[in-house]
Amino acid sequence: MVAERTARAVSPVSPVVAFWRTTIGKKTVMAVSGLLFVLFLIAHMVGNLKIFAGAAEFDAYGAWLRTIGEPVLSHGWYLWIQRVGLLVALVAHVTAAAQLSARDLRARPVKYAHGQRVRATYATRTMRWGGVILALFVVWHVLDLTVGVVNPDFRHGQPHHNVVVDFQVWWINLIYIVAMVMLGLHINHGFASAAQTLGVTRPARRRAIRAVGTTLAVVLTAGYLVVPLGVMTGMVS
Repeated sequence: MVAERTARAVSPVSPVVAFWRTTIGKKTVMAVSGLLFVLFLIAHMVGNLKIFAGAAEFDAYGAWLRTIGEPVLSHGWYLWIQRVGLLVALVAHVTAAAQLSARDLRARPVKYAHGQRVRATYATRTMRWGGVILALFVVWHVLDLTVGVVNPDFRHGQPHHNVVVDFQVWWINLIYIVAMVMLGLHINHGFASAAQTLGVTRPARRRAIRAVGTTLAVVLTAGYLVVPLGVMTGMVS
């Protein structure tokens, strides 16, 4: 039994597993997956803004998404490949964040004075809870506009209708607005952290990288919020 345990203890570990077990490995996974999410969010936001072009064009855009990759891919396969890829990235991102948070708590069992780091920004202090809120929102968003089980009047193949009936309900607007504000804070802090983890940050670039992160956060937050605001004000109907 002892010999068996010793053999397991000294058994070689793959470089990928060894890298994952390190703090820098988990931070790298968070940085890469986070940047992938930003690219997706930019593309998704641009597509969402087509709702201002009218129902016909927005529904046509939704139908076009299901034809990407044809005839190599069957109808709708691209979206499922994208969803699986995003799900894997999300699980990796959340797992790395949770494990890093647990390590941080173990390393500092004594709380900071006043319960927070003195120099921490509001975005930094809300990263963990903001991440939890965003994870829950992703589940809600899928159930709402992909599956349709929580949508007030979901109709397959009519994304314009589904979005409009959604944002005519005040509490759905509230969920969406809170989530988008959390998204902006998450990106504002996370972009700079990702750049530092990936070795992009230099003293001369630090201010520019922060500016890029803040700009992305503001543009994405505004770009997503303008859709529910458009429905609420009657610009989209």
